Parts: sequence; structure tokens; C-alpha cells
Amino acid sequence: MEAAQRKAQHRPFCFSVKGHVKMLRLALTVTSMAFFIVAQAPEPYIVITGFEVAIIFFFIILYILRLDRLMKWLFWPLLDIINSLVTTVFLVIVSVLALIPETTTLIVIGGAFGFLAAVACLADGALIYRKLLFNPSGPYQKKTVRKKVVL
Repeated sequence: MEAAQRKAQHRPFCFSVKGHVKMLRLALTVTSMAFFIVAQAPEPYIVITGFEVAIIFFFIILYILRLDRLMKWLFWPLLDIINSLVTTVFLVIVSVLALIPETTTLIVIGGAFGFLAAVACLADGALIYRKLLFNPSGPYQKKTVRKKVVL
């Protein structure tokens, strides 16, 4: 009986696929930022990756504390998808700029981790988009109306 009740409960964010992808994204972005800091890369590289780390950390805390269920006046999945796409664009730009000129090895490694973080951002956005299509929530939820036919 307890197993059935546990199955009915919602899976914690940290153990879900979405949680694992978001934490991988955070780890790759932090690693890229650390390499940029150690290599004394140009400040925009460090600032952009630092902002992305803060935003990803915000979304992880939001989902862990289940604040997305509490604040229903914002459509969180859409904000998360937009964030993933914007982050992908910024990280690709920073990574390309880090790899193009003749730079130190640490900046090149930071750029490579930036590319990996951009791929993780795309995976995160695709995962949220897929979940949104198959399981809509909020005011956009499809409701089926069944009429009972009595013969």
C-alpha cells in the first residue's frame, strides 16, 4: 500500500531528468566561468557566464522549493524555454569568441565547456518544450469534455 502512495507522490526535482539536465548545465557553465577567471579572459566572458550561473541557480532553487506551483501568475515553463534559448545564443557567441583569436589554453578549454553548456541548454529547452506539449499546465491546459450517451 505504501508503494502505491509513494508512486502517486510527485518525484523530487533533484531526481528528475529535468533536474539532472539543469544541474549538468549549471556545472558546465560554472566550469567554463572558472576557466575564464583563472585565464584572466576578457571581462564580458566572465560576466556573461556569471549571469547565466545566477539565472540557472535561480531556476534550480525555484523548482526545488516548488515555487513554480505557488506562483501561478507566471507561466514558468515558457520563461524557462526562453531562458534556455537566450542562454544558448550567448554561450555560443562567447565560446566562438573565446576560440577564434590566439588565446591561452585555459580560455580555449573555457570556450569548449561553454559549447558543452550550450548543448545542455538546448537539451534543457527541448525537454521542457516536450513536457509542455504532452502535459500542459495552467490556463493553457486542454480539457476534454465527454458526454455520456444513454441508450
